[in-house]
Amino acid sequence: MVNIGDVARAAGVSRSTASYALSGKRTISPEVRARVAEAVRDLGYTPNAGARALATSRTSVIALLGRFLSDEFAPAMLHYILGVTNRARELGYDTLLVSEDDGAGALLRISASRMVDGFVLLNVAEQDDRLPVLRGAPQPGALVGLPGDPDGLDVFDLDFPAAGAMMVDEMFAHGHRELILVSQPLHVVERGGAYVWRLADRARERAEELGIILHDYNGAAGQPEVGRDLNGFLDAHPSATGLLLNNEAAAAALPNVLASRGLTCPGDISVVGRYSDDFARMFSLSYSAVDSAADELGRRAVEALVASIDRGPSTSPAHVELIAPVIHDRGSIARPRG
Repeated sequence: MVNIGDVARAAGVSRSTASYALSGKRTISPEVRARVAEAVRDLGYTPNAGARALATSRTSVIALLGRFLSDEFAPAMLHYILGVTNRARELGYDTLLVSEDDGAGALLRISASRMVDGFVLLNVAEQDDRLPVLRGAPQPGALVGLPGDPDGLDVFDLDFPAAGAMMVDEMFAHGHRELILVSQPLHVVERGGAYVWRLADRARERAEELGIILHDYNGAAGQPEVGRDLNGFLDAHPSATGLLLNNEAAAAALPNVLASRGLTCPGDISVVGRYSDDFARMFSLSYSAVDSAADELGRRAVEALVASIDRGPSTSPAHVELIAPVIHDRGSIARPRG
């Protein structure tokens, strides 16, 4: 089996220089780094993870704790996962995906085993039972999602209140005065999905400020229930001219619902959603939407986590970063007829 000594001899450098060139722990000239990289490729060298962990007290693995919940739309979660795993790989880390229901127990078990260097948490609730465990863990962590108490944590999230106001403002600017907001299921709210009420509360406030009638509903997380919900909401408010969708399952179901009712978008009804570009491509959605920034949030969380790993133990205060919302215009908002 090829070892680091073989690589060093092939590159014409010392064993320690070859090791530093691969680990990035010390400044190595570009020429030497290139020779070491060439030797690695020629010899097919793969670093031994166990030996590296013993030598550095690191595993070069991060744990990603995310739950695929039945009352949320699973495909939307995949884009957050990809943002984390892709950036982790770019920074030299493998990702251990943990999806079990007992997130607090899993975090405690994995932390105690020292099998990872840090944690990224998805599906963060307002009162999340994983956070006390994370605060007591020797490894650092980063969150995608804003909890009620972010003290001492690196947190990254979309600015959902600003997104709610932006969706209403966009409709108002096009002359709409009666709207329907479809949010995530009630179970998500009851479980502590604060992003749902943060967007909805600000959307209601902004609608009231502008004199807009806003009918606020919670839709199901999958078919056929969400399709029936959408039909029910449209039946109940035939004078509404615009839909706001903070529910990915509703966005994915809407094309079939509108087609079954003989409605066109934006001719008969305007639509603005909240989901990622990748999600829009996955379901061929042509609706304008606030980008949920799933990929960017995942990448920023990993970058902050790796910086914390490199920095070592810290008692720094919380770093909360809310990404400003951006609407991607796909032509689904127009002035209402009449």
